[in-house]
Amino acid sequence: MINKKVENAAVAVQGVSDNMTLMLGGFGLCGIPENCISELVKIGVKGVTCISNNAGVDDFGLGLLLQNHQIKKMISSYVGENDEFERQMLSGELDVELIPQGTLAERCRAAQAGFPAVYTPAGYGTEVAEGKETREFDGKMYVLEHAFKADFAFVKAWKGDEAGNLVFKGTARNFNPNMCGAAKITVAEVEELVPVGTLDPNQIHIPGIFVQRIFKGEIYEKRIEQRTVRQKQ
Repeated sequence: MINKKVENAAVAVQGVSDNMTLMLGGFGLCGIPENCISELVKIGVKGVTCISNNAGVDDFGLGLLLQNHQIKKMISSYVGENDEFERQMLSGELDVELIPQGTLAERCRAAQAGFPAVYTPAGYGTEVAEGKETREFDGKMYVLEHAFKADFAFVKAWKGDEAGNLVFKGTARNFNPNMCGAAKITVAEVEELVPVGTLDPNQIHIPGIFVQRIFKGEIYEKRIEQRTVRQKQ
C-alpha cells in the first residue's frame, strides 16, 4: 500500500507556483482546507485562479489570499459575506466567473471522472450560456460546460488514513468529494490521520486513488460565517 502521508502543510503545498489553477473545497466556511490556505498565504504565491464555491470572509479562508491580492481570478457561485471580494470584483481588480452552484459541482465531478464536458439545463437562455454550445435533448435545451482543468485540489476531511482514503463529516462533505481527483494533484488535510486498515471500508467516502498527499492539520478554528441564535424566552 502506497503511503501518501506528508509531514505538514508546508510539504503538502510544494509545487504550487504563480499563475496556477487551484481547487479549494468548502461551503462558506464549512469544510475549508484552513491549513493549506494559511500555507498558500505564507509562501506568497501570486496570480492564481481559484475554483471554490465562494471566497470565505474578509479575514479568514480565501479572504486572506484576496487581501494579499494573490488571486487573479475567482471561479465561484457566490460572493457571500466577503466585502473585499465584492470590492475587487466591482472595481475590476479581480476577474470573476460566477456560475450556477450545481454547474460548479458538476464541472468538478466531470474532471474527477475524466469526462471532458457535460450538458446541463442550468443557465440556458441567460448570459451564463452566451458563447457556449447548446443542444436539445428530448425537447429540452442544454448548455455544454467543460470540465475544470486544475493543477492542485485542496480538500478537508474529518478522518483519513495514510493511503489517502477519506471520511467526511456532516455538511463538510459539500464540494470536497467532487474535487478529489479533479486536479493533477489532490492534497487532503484531515483532523484525524490513522494507519491503513483502521477505517471501515463501508464508511469511506473517497478512496485513496483520488488523493496524492495527506496530512494531519494542526489547528482548526471552524468559524461560523453567520451566527444566528434564539432570543431568551
